Amino acid sequence: MSLSDNELARYLNAHEQLKEAIAGVAPEQLKWKEAPNKWSITEVLTHLADHNLIVSFRIREILSGSPERLPGFRQDPWVERQYGNEASPADILAFYLSLLNYNAQLFRRLTAEDLEKTAVNAKGDTVKLKDVIRSFIEHVQHHLGQIDRIKRAWSDASDSVRAQEQIPQK
Repeated sequence: MSLSDNELARYLNAHEQLKEAIAGVAPEQLKWKEAPNKWSITEVLTHLADHNLIVSFRIREILSGSPERLPGFRQDPWVERQYGNEASPADILAFYLSLLNYNAQLFRRLTAEDLEKTAVNAKGDTVKLKDVIRSFIEHVQHHLGQIDRIKRAWSDASDSVRAQEQIPQK
């Protein structure tokens, strides 16, 4: 297989990184949104589960040699219309881990030739299977950064509220 052991380890480690990112975060903080058009941490997790599902489908489409374009998806409506902020982070992560493990079993069976197979994505670009997998890994890293930014924004907003509470009222 030409997907390196390091890449496979990074792929599988995504779940642990997400668990660590939300460890000790209060339930109200997981649901908090900096603005109505921004995602909460729980919604980021929902998006990542959706993304994992779509990428899993794309991988199988590439392997099958399907002539169809790989599907995109409308991430914001998906998260919003499935009430992603009402989901349980633990349940989302359990599903996410199951799909990671299922895909990792597939990755271990793939040949170097399989990883070079291509398809056309929703944007019209030709993509290789190995690049779809690598892109998935980087996408998770992007959203781990987003989770950190949401946690900092929560902290900043909380500090601001605490400071307002300490201003003497006239």
